[in-house]
Amino acid sequence: MKSIRRYLFNPFLHPLKNILICLFVLFISSETNEETLTWDAANKLTWADFKAKPDYDSDAVALTASGITFGYGVKTSGKRIVEFSSTVETHFYPNKSWYKKEESNVHILRHEQLHFDITELYSRKLRQQITKLQVNQNIKKQLNQLHEDINVELSATQAKYDQETQHSIDAVKQRAWSNFIEKELKLLDAFKS
Repeated sequence: MKSIRRYLFNPFLHPLKNILICLFVLFISSETNEETLTWDAANKLTWADFKAKPDYDSDAVALTASGITFGYGVKTSGKRIVEFSSTVETHFYPNKSWYKKEESNVHILRHEQLHFDITELYSRKLRQQITKLQVNQNIKKQLNQLHEDINVELSATQAKYDQETQHSIDAVKQRAWSNFIEKELKLLDAFKS
């Protein structure tokens, strides 16, 4: 019997691949025609959603490309900002996400789903932080800083999740993370997508 560890990606052993994954996780979408799936609690990922060609040179069994799409607008009166609005969405990118069919299973799919759920958690945190902002002349800078900060936190959490679960190998830690993220999402339910 093959060890699952052999197939799972350890970003700490592959720094270049880790950078590439971080780029996918932190992908900030501009107006494109790229296919995306918006996070929805009722719709879980399936392997059919992973449409990119698998990277057989990678130790990973699957790669989830997800990110926070963020935008804002301001209304001015003269040169003064008098109002602002923002949009925050959690997206999965099917054409950048892949899996190795012959090595995949339901357990690994759940691990990948939780990566997407973690991205939604940080979208909710960003929405919550935005509601605390007051209109001012530095609002653009504040919004950009919040977005930058949340992406740093998101990246750190994604890495910690993979490290602590050993990329899904540690079933006990995987359950603990699943329970933790579920509770955190419920706490921020008012800010869901």
